[in-house]
Amino acid sequence: MNKLYLNQLLQISNDDINKVKVRFNQSNSSENPMELYKQNPDIVNNRWLFWRTKTRYFSVGQIAICLLKLSEDKWLLTTIKEITEEFNVLNGINYAGKELEEHSAFYGRVIIKYHKTSQQQGRYFSEIKDELEVVQILPAVFDGYDFPGYDNVRLSYSQLENIITREKRDWISALSNQKAVYLITDKSNGKLYVGSATGNNGMLLQRWTQYVKTGHGGNKELIDLVNDKGFDYIKKNFQYSILENYNAKVDDNLILARESWWKETLQSRKFGYNAN
Repeated sequence: MNKLYLNQLLQISNDDINKVKVRFNQSNSSENPMELYKQNPDIVNNRWLFWRTKTRYFSVGQIAICLLKLSEDKWLLTTIKEITEEFNVLNGINYAGKELEEHSAFYGRVIIKYHKTSQQQGRYFSEIKDELEVVQILPAVFDGYDFPGYDNVRLSYSQLENIITREKRDWISALSNQKAVYLITDKSNGKLYVGSATGNNGMLLQRWTQYVKTGHGGNKELIDLVNDKGFDYIKKNFQYSILENYNAKVDDNLILARESWWKETLQSRKFGYNAN
């Protein structure tokens, strides 16, 4: 099968190709642009694309291709913009750009395979155009990862918030009619909280929605934690997973019994955040 490359898809003219630069966006020590993109694509398409530290990535009249890292060698095309203004700003947004409408059908849909070997975040397109292989064109704009099955759920606060606020269909459908015993992990200290979602407290989706809204879901020890360290502590450190899931017809008493078993097994009353 013949390979398809990004330049073949975009059909950039020979007159323009030397004006085109690619910026590769991937996680740094403090932020993950993929999580930000799933919350709001403009965070990546403007702030991450046009942020300048010491390196001057673009100049007025150049064309910027924004690629966002999906996995080791996979990148998502999120936008292409012509640079219209430069602000001479360090450690801030240094450029303004106009999105190229002729390529808009590909934004958020084209997945590129490219093995990045250097630390450079910006490269001239002409230098790597024969290495940017198109491996997939999604049927719709990428909006996050698909529901992986109940046994494989492990979400950061920002991932859970994104799923709920953007109403990601497959996740909403999977969580809305399920009873469950779930686990919250404080990654900063290893403390655990075991909880349950039953018919009385609104099933798993509604239960987890409360954590997104409040950080504590009404639980005594977690309320104290939010009051002591703030909601941002929850957002930074908490992880959500499922220990056991059940359909809506299972008796609530069974779920509560399994919740108690997990609390004892994981010693979350003695060493974690469970108060009872």
